[in-house]
Amino acid sequence: MAAIPTETVLSTHHYTPDLFAFKTTRPSSFRFRSGEFAMLGLMADGKPLLRAYSIASPNWADELEFYSIKVPNGPLTSRLQHIKPGDEILLKPKATGTLVHDALLPGRNLWLVSSGTGIAPFTSIARDPETYERFERVILVQTCRQMAELQYGIDIVDQIRRDEMLSEIVGDRLAHVATVTREEPGPNTLEGRCTDLIRSGELFEATKTTPWSPEYDRVMICGSTAMLNDTRTLCEEAGLEEGSNSQPGRYVVEKAFVG
Repeated sequence: MAAIPTETVLSTHHYTPDLFAFKTTRPSSFRFRSGEFAMLGLMADGKPLLRAYSIASPNWADELEFYSIKVPNGPLTSRLQHIKPGDEILLKPKATGTLVHDALLPGRNLWLVSSGTGIAPFTSIARDPETYERFERVILVQTCRQMAELQYGIDIVDQIRRDEMLSEIVGDRLAHVATVTREEPGPNTLEGRCTDLIRSGELFEATKTTPWSPEYDRVMICGSTAMLNDTRTLCEEAGLEEGSNSQPGRYVVEKAFVG
């Protein structure tokens, strides 16, 4: 069996005791569509230990960025959380996934609905100029338990607004909705699960949009199993059918998880 290539860790940022982001070098031959995931990991007891990680950086970036939970007893994340600049990680040279433009039919609004670290692929998509060629408006939604867990998404959106080239492309067409479930919401933050806010209509009111319709809205979903199932039900109730790379539809779901 061929050895799995390695890349070098360039930086790490620990957002909370349970969440961190890291950047690695990107091989010149590594190609991916914004929203895809890669298999990465570490050597453990002489064997490669790999998990699926959504690529958080856009496809034009020179570096690869990832956003991860820390699972105390997780086979991989219990080790990965200790990486530092200069360390090497394993990275398989092929990316894949369903959270890509090609899996959706043309539409007006693109909803990126996430919980926890499920926001990672959407920080790639939100920084891809092609997203704004395909859609008039992009609404990035993230639900977390606590305010501190929202910071990564807040930082990425702030980077977009401060980037000279991206800000010109994006303009006012990107909306960011952050929600919390276990503490008082801060400024510009809603209280409650995103799925509950969709059902009540509060999310549409906050973004000055209308409830999902097959004609105008396309939805990408990434997060916990419960959130995926609930949001999928909401999509189906709105008349949206699931899409794939081979047969584009009106919503797509990512099913790869980290442990």
